[in-house]
Amino acid sequence: MRVLDRYLLRELLTTFLAVALILALLSLGGIVADMLGEIARGKFPASLLFSQLGLRSVRFLPILLPLALFLAVLLGVGRLYRDSEMAVLAAAGIGPQRLLPAISLLVLPMTLLVAMASLWWTPSALNRSKDMIDAANRSLLVAGLEPGRFVEIPGRASVVYLAEMSADGSQFKRLFVHSKKDGRIDVVTARSGELFRESQGEERYLSLSDGFRVEGSPGQSNYRIMRFERNDIRVPDSEPNDSGTTQERMPTAALLGSDDPADSAELHWRVATPLSALLLALLALSLARSPPRSSRHGGILLALVAYIVYFNLLGLGRAWLADGSIPDWLGLWWVHAPVLLAGAWLLWRAQSLPRPRQRPVRRVARA
Repeated sequence: MRVLDRYLLRELLTTFLAVALILALLSLGGIVADMLGEIARGKFPASLLFSQLGLRSVRFLPILLPLALFLAVLLGVGRLYRDSEMAVLAAAGIGPQRLLPAISLLVLPMTLLVAMASLWWTPSALNRSKDMIDAANRSLLVAGLEPGRFVEIPGRASVVYLAEMSADGSQFKRLFVHSKKDGRIDVVTARSGELFRESQGEERYLSLSDGFRVEGSPGQSNYRIMRFERNDIRVPDSEPNDSGTTQERMPTAALLGSDDPADSAELHWRVATPLSALLLALLALSLARSPPRSSRHGGILLALVAYIVYFNLLGLGRAWLADGSIPDWLGLWWVHAPVLLAGAWLLWRAQSLPRPRQRPVRRVARA
């Protein structure tokens, strides 16, 4: 490796690590805030906080790493222009295209990492996250029920009391449920029971054994008293957990053999994220050009606008693919092509030397 390549790689790698660390801290802050809200609403126990944090962080790698790479190339190469180092290199016959081998030493491994995270790691992590939450949701503690306390069931005008509960929160003894709807009350008691999940769906139910049910309107004498051997009461979820959609959890191999537009949109998105890392690095190399001793953050605003427009168009194209508004063969290539052409044209323009202006020759009239 040449001295120039080592120097550029060190500058870019240092900038990339700093930018990636800042973006990671910001992303983790948002993930932790969302997870604490889910824990407070009883979506999953607090014991799964760190495992869910690690699994859900993988989901943001395909978006975070291209942005960090884009800013690293933009800031690292931009410093060379501001400190007149690129002017010195140009005087030695080294133009912007000569920086591509050194930049590729950082861009290509990061692109491979983004591809692995997008195509394999993210769906696997989301599936593992959902399995852990589903296993935890079989516990009465996650449903918000505690022994010895009157607890209101979210989404229903019902109050539940449990006298005893097993250590894993799956079984209980001596239950009391009071519900009120349309002016009628419903009181259910049971000697024992357990919490289970429906095999064909996501709903949770309390299975009650050996109890009584009293139903009627206050002030009237038409109460109904029933004794049951088993009675199931649904425990509704306030909102679904954040473990991704069905397409996001599907393996990439399953997406390849599917004809569903939603699956096709997810496949194009997974391919688009590593490709965006390459295109953004090429675009950043062109946008980093600036006059010497200019403002450090002068071109960042324009670059961020280009990044936001690019990824918003990718998200819009993903939605259009999912609902069938655009054909599958077009995919998201109509978004990548302008970025590739713009980056290549700007790089060619920066490499070509401007032609000297020809001054008109003035002729002096002789007397």
